[in-house]
Amino acid sequence: MVVDQLSPAEVDRVFQALADATRRDILTRTLRGEQSVSALAAEYAMSFAAVQKHVAVLERAALVTKERRGREQLVRGHLPTVRRAAEVLAAYERIWRGRAARIAGLLNETGEAP
Repeated sequence: MVVDQLSPAEVDRVFQALADATRRDILTRTLRGEQSVSALAAEYAMSFAAVQKHVAVLERAALVTKERRGREQLVRGHLPTVRRAAEVLAAYERIWRGRAARIAGLLNETGEAP
């Protein structure tokens, strides 16, 4: 495995974490700038504990990092993991585009319009 690639288990954790709209929003906010868990909790119509659980899922997927400063827990987005997830999607896109190109080539060989 190349160091910069995600393992299959890591890919599963990342995309499971991103499957939830609240977690995607938390990730977006923390990529824009460091946020305390308290500040994040104030943005959602859910309990503080529920927001903490969402942050924990993102942290297990390495999409965010959390640091305690005094009484606050500060969360920041982890861009390298986001980039690696984008690379996984780009690889799937390359596969799809390759298949589409092969289909177009087959259609051109048979004289049918693409």
